Amino acid sequence: MNQKKLIAEGAEVAEGKRPKKGFLQPSASSASSAVQSMVDIPVIAIDGPSASGKGTIAERVARALGFHYLDSGALYRLVALAAVKEATRLDDEAALARRALHLHVTFEGGEIFLFGQKVTEAIRSEECGIGASRVAALPAVRAALLSRQRAFRQPPGLVAEGRDMTTVVFPDATLKIFLTASAEIRAERRYKQLKEKGINANIRTLLQELHERDQRDSARSVAPLQKAADARELDSTGLGIEEIVRQVLDWYRQKVAGSQTL
Repeated sequence: MNQKKLIAEGAEVAEGKRPKKGFLQPSASSASSAVQSMVDIPVIAIDGPSASGKGTIAERVARALGFHYLDSGALYRLVALAAVKEATRLDDEAALARRALHLHVTFEGGEIFLFGQKVTEAIRSEECGIGASRVAALPAVRAALLSRQRAFRQPPGLVAEGRDMTTVVFPDATLKIFLTASAEIRAERRYKQLKEKGINANIRTLLQELHERDQRDSARSVAPLQKAADARELDSTGLGIEEIVRQVLDWYRQKVAGSQTL
């Protein structure tokens, strides 16, 4: 399933607005068995700093395994964008948490609409990314989005990427990975992405913004960016996309094979 459509449907399921084919809808009497079945659904959780390649790798791994894919950062970007559109301060925690609970998002023909307006490109801007980092530091916003993110854990499995997938959202993930790269390489990657989209960018400015975002993400009081104790670290600095994907798939298959021999 298209990951953008999955974000919208996962959010609606989490809010109880409608059932989704493939999403568990247990009755109260079967709650305990449903919780157990959710735990049994495999999750590959990938954390790492901005521009480390998490999205590309996670999406390709999900495609290779036929799993669902969660881009958790998109949810925070949507909250930040909604705040800007409504002139809500990015430090107004209560207002932002309310917005996070009631985002009206739809996806049609590969496009993303927020309250009826197309925002496909807007949420990928550097400004929106910086706003998302500020919004993500607010405990109430993170709490509001937690159930939405966990609702993506559906058969046959999930590949989730973000900043706290391995430490907070899916602490029992089958495989945990901390994907990193040097700040210089990450700035270069972001620069190329923006230029390909026709967006003017300055690599020195991007590098400075990456350093600032790394500091902000690592220093926040709630769910800071950090390597989980049981996560495998993968430095992508000198590796190609296919090499990284192959490594993640190898680690996952080793995990599965190991669990089957127990």
